[in-house]
Amino acid sequence: MSADFVNKLYYGDNLDILRDYVQDESVDLIYLDPPFNSKADYNVLFKTNLGEDSAAQAGAFKDTWEWDEAAAEAYHELMTSHRVPTNLRNLMEALKVFLTGDTGKKGNSMMAYLCMMALRLVELHRVLKPTGSLYLHCDPTASHYIKLILDAVFGFSCFVNEISWKRTTAKSQSFK
Repeated sequence: MSADFVNKLYYGDNLDILRDYVQDESVDLIYLDPPFNSKADYNVLFKTNLGEDSAAQAGAFKDTWEWDEAAAEAYHELMTSHRVPTNLRNLMEALKVFLTGDTGKKGNSMMAYLCMMALRLVELHRVLKPTGSLYLHCDPTASHYIKLILDAVFGFSCFVNEISWKRTTAKSQSFK
């Protein structure tokens, strides 16, 4: 990795950053915590100078996906780019039919989300060293589809383990 890349923060779409700035097989570790397709909008909440909640807030990101022109372009790229593995192309085509019942231009929010993720995972595969590791944090909303995409991009044999969160309730509650 070049010295120009060290200690820099890039702001923007990670797909553009990966394509424009990150060299092939130059990354040892990737931790990916993408949006979950939760169908929610998230805001940055501010505090007053006294530390109290303020009514002021700013939009952080929308986690609502729609089949729009950008999603259709992403799907087209997945179907036509020589950089996309054949297994992934076949999977995305099958998922589109499965999720939408359509082989044409129709799509839905889940397919839009999966196209966005698939393009990025192809680029992450390109930049990850052969000895590198990728950790992907996702929730049950789309994790089963994302696992299939990971297998199509990285290969079935690269999967090592799943890490699950243990959810607990309040401790030491006594009911009398």
